[in-house]
Order: sequence, then structure tokens, then C-alpha cells
Amino acid sequence: GVNKMDMTDPPYSETRFEEIKKEVSSYIKKIGYNTASVAFVPISGWHGDNMLEPSPKTPWYKGWKVERKDGNADGKTLIEALDAILPPSRPTDKALRLPLQDVYKIGGIGTVPVGRVETGILKPGMLVTFAPAALTTEVKSVEMHHEALTEALPGDNVGFNVKNISVKELRRGYVAGDSKNQPPRGAADFTAQVIVLNHPGQISNGYTPVLDCHTAHIACKFAEIKEKCDRRTGKTTEENPKSIKSGDAAIVMLQPTK
Repeated sequence: GVNKMDMTDPPYSETRFEEIKKEVSSYIKKIGYNTASVAFVPISGWHGDNMLEPSPKTPWYKGWKVERKDGNADGKTLIEALDAILPPSRPTDKALRLPLQDVYKIGGIGTVPVGRVETGILKPGMLVTFAPAALTTEVKSVEMHHEALTEALPGDNVGFNVKNISVKELRRGYVAGDSKNQPPRGAADFTAQVIVLNHPGQISNGYTPVLDCHTAHIACKFAEIKEKCDRRTGKTTEENPKSIKSGDAAIVMLQPTK
């Protein structure tokens, strides 16, 4: 939704809407989105224009249309665009990964880590391993919104009670997984595709930004910039570049500092 259309000069300006649409489309295209699959709706949240019903104040607006592999869609309002968003698939067939958001000590119950299941299934009775600490324990119970669950699926925000582990041994950012099915492990280093959206100056080997991954928040060093690549095709454009800058995409080996 392109909001505050009532504040443009003149109000509900088609020219301003098209400017915003062009600018945002250019930006999201750079980071790999297909702009044909993104709906743009001129709205005024304050006045309700094009939110639930088409507005007479934007007679120039003929509606939105999206094209995607799973089926095209079109409409005129923001609510229709929201309803047309396809729900993400729930990857229950993959190994369990549950990044911890927090860990609580609850009287009479014990240690209760909480977080969202990203992949796989969490069940009471399972043996889980926490990475990178390599701690393994049994899940005694799983709850969501104060109700006991027989299993938690991807997308569920849950708390689960674990045996014989103190609150001090776990922390936000750790990842829980099934001990018997590809348990997670801490990595000394990893290779990632990095897109530089906006950065003053050049980035070279040794640069150490803070990386946020799920609930983890940790400094990671650019150990080796391996190659520059095209953002859309992924094809290599330069091997072992000395540096990268705003607008570049690169394959980089990163080393967590802890």
C-alpha cells in the first residue's frame, strides 16, 4: 500500500504514486524480487481510500495485478491484495530448527526455552540438542498460548520444558534441533551470498559487521571475499575481488567471532 495519498500535491496525485512505485520497484528488483509479483495500491489509511472499497478519489487507478508461478491475481483494494498473498508452505519434512527467543525459569516447572519452530516438528519426549553449546536433553512438555501440544509445527511460537538444564546454560540465539535427525552444530565459518544495499566506502577482507540471523546477534568477520556475482542470475562476474561496494553482490566466507 502506497499510503498518505491524501497528502500529495495535488491530493491523490497519479504522478506521485507512479514515482513511488518506480522507486520502490527499482529497489526491490536490486535485491532479487520479481516486481511482477508485487501489488501496488494507492491508499489513505486515515480516510480509508482503496482500503476495503475502491475510492472515487483515484479514478485514474485501474487496479493491481500480480503474476506468479502459483497463479495470477488482480483486484483494486488493499484488502484484496492482502487476501491474495499465498500462505508460506510449512516445511514439516525438514529437520527440526527452533531458534530461541528467550529462556525462562518457571517455579514448579523448571527451565522453559521459547521460540518459533522454523522447520520440522517438536514433540514432548523428544531428545533435543542446542547449538552451539552442544547440550542435549529431553523435552518434557510443549505449550502454545498456555495450552499443551502433542506437536508443534513450523510457524508455531511455543514454550517447551526441558530436563536437567539450567537457565544459565541456554541463551537467546541458540538453535534447538532433533538429536536423532541432523542436529544443529555451531560453525567455525560459513559461506554466504551478501548484497550490499547501502554502505559508505569499500568493504574488504577483515570487515566485521554484526549479523542478525533469526534470534542470534553476533559479529562476523569477512574472512574472504571469494567472488562478485550477478544478483539475479548468480553468475560470477569477478574472482577474488579486493573489495565490494554499495550495489554489489558477493560470495563471502564469514567467521563468527565467538
